[in-house]
Amino acid sequence: MPELWAGIDAGKAHHHCVLIDTEGNRLLSRRVANDEAALTELLNDVRTLAAGKEILWATDLNRGGAALLIGVLEAHTQTLVYIPGRSIYHAARTYRGDGKSDAKDAAIIADQARMRRDLHPIRSGDQISTDLRLLISRRTDLVCDRTRAINRLCAVLLEYFPALEAAFDYAMVKAAVVLLTKYTTPAGIRRAGQARIAAWLRNQGCYNAKTIAAKAVAAARAQNTTVQAQEVGASLVAALARTVLDLHEQVAAIENQIETRFREHQQSEILLSMPGFGTLLASEILAATGGDITAYDSAARLAGVAGLAPVPRDSGRISGNFHRPKRYDRQLLNAFYLAAQSAARYCPQSRSYYQRKRAEGKNHKQAVLSLARRRLNVLWAMLRDGTPYQQPTVLAV
Repeated sequence: MPELWAGIDAGKAHHHCVLIDTEGNRLLSRRVANDEAALTELLNDVRTLAAGKEILWATDLNRGGAALLIGVLEAHTQTLVYIPGRSIYHAARTYRGDGKSDAKDAAIIADQARMRRDLHPIRSGDQISTDLRLLISRRTDLVCDRTRAINRLCAVLLEYFPALEAAFDYAMVKAAVVLLTKYTTPAGIRRAGQARIAAWLRNQGCYNAKTIAAKAVAAARAQNTTVQAQEVGASLVAALARTVLDLHEQVAAIENQIETRFREHQQSEILLSMPGFGTLLASEILAATGGDITAYDSAARLAGVAGLAPVPRDSGRISGNFHRPKRYDRQLLNAFYLAAQSAARYCPQSRSYYQRKRAEGKNHKQAVLSLARRRLNVLWAMLRDGTPYQQPTVLAV
């Protein structure tokens, strides 16, 4: 049982640590740099003050700027719990004074760790899940950059060539983006002609080159007016098209890295055997759970973390109101929801369950969430027992 509590308000360059005893008295308050030597010195000083007593460390960050802190404490076999910053923000209202400082926040973190019994120690994921978490974050950034570049490309193209902007879905048709790296104006497209454009697209490795060329020429013939924005806009569109293609290649490369790293994990085949889970969604599960989904006490605990366990909001005579919790892992919820939505289309058992929920009066989203909760129970049991998913067999009558 802990007798001392060390609260750390974590930051990028510096942390602030406050050590309190069972009465809430401050034994230490120190600002410490975010480097190994300073953190080790802090740890040794806290141990000296503890004089053999058990210490419980608590922080409001579980990654990012607190990564080195977590690594140092883990290397010295110290117990560290995580209290979300949102919880600290709301708890601060119950303490005296309206002022805010790193020292006060660290003291609140330590005091919350002293009073609460529902906190769980921070678990460092295995090496593969840590790598997947970084790779998935990078992929998300690249996909967002690509979407932003496509939206900007369409906006500029709309300024001077609206017919061509309306002719293609540039987020879905890569050949249309390739077209814009060379042919960006109505006059240029008319001058090149359908046959030459189709031949050039085929040389670039594009599918449906003839169809793409025909649509482009039709759009060019629909506009004979030269808009003022055309000269500068055409150069910007070509540059943005090259940016989009470069981001396409980067996304493809990092997805290959994710798949390669994912398949090295011991649970990869079990996850992929579950209908609805592909490499990316299964990688997100590993990244969010630290590589060991069975580290959670039960499937119900995992469902609570994933936001798939509704919580009651009853008051007075009003009862039976269930809502999604405010605190949950959005990455986990997204992975389970998308996998359930895919399984509802292609897996007979999941489709049957989904249709039964719709027949009960649930809307699409509610039915998919119910299916995701049911599938979470199955996946947790599969990983606990180390057995892949098996399609139920129908006995002949």
